[in-house]
Amino acid sequence: MAEFISMIAAAFVTVPLAGYLIVFIFSKHLTKNHRRSVHRAIDFSTLLFIISVHFLIMIICEKSFLWLIMLILVILALTFVVIHWKYRQEVDFLRVFRGYWRFNFLLFSLAYVVLIVLGLFQRVFWQVAGL
Repeated sequence: MAEFISMIAAAFVTVPLAGYLIVFIFSKHLTKNHRRSVHRAIDFSTLLFIISVHFLIMIICEKSFLWLIMLILVILALTFVVIHWKYRQEVDFLRVFRGYWRFNFLLFSLAYVVLIVLGLFQRVFWQVAGL
């Protein structure tokens, strides 16, 4: 049973879009609300995209940059809090976190696509060059 759960988790990390789609379909079936289902799927799959980007970077660069990913996450969080404070003069942490988390979805899903394309080109180039 533990091996099965491990395989499912590995699949979601490898292909986070599948995690997004599964959560969206399941949530849409339960709530019948498209917008809420999209938000739940985004909120769930953001973590999958962050982890996937980390592992793609490890595969492409053969080095872990988890520290850099964490640094980017912290700097973005601080930036969101400061910007929210500048405009509202008061920080609503739930609202800030929701915006921050969804921005991370956009950032890391874009990074995921870029790294997939970069990794494919790198592997093709290595095959053609005979490396």
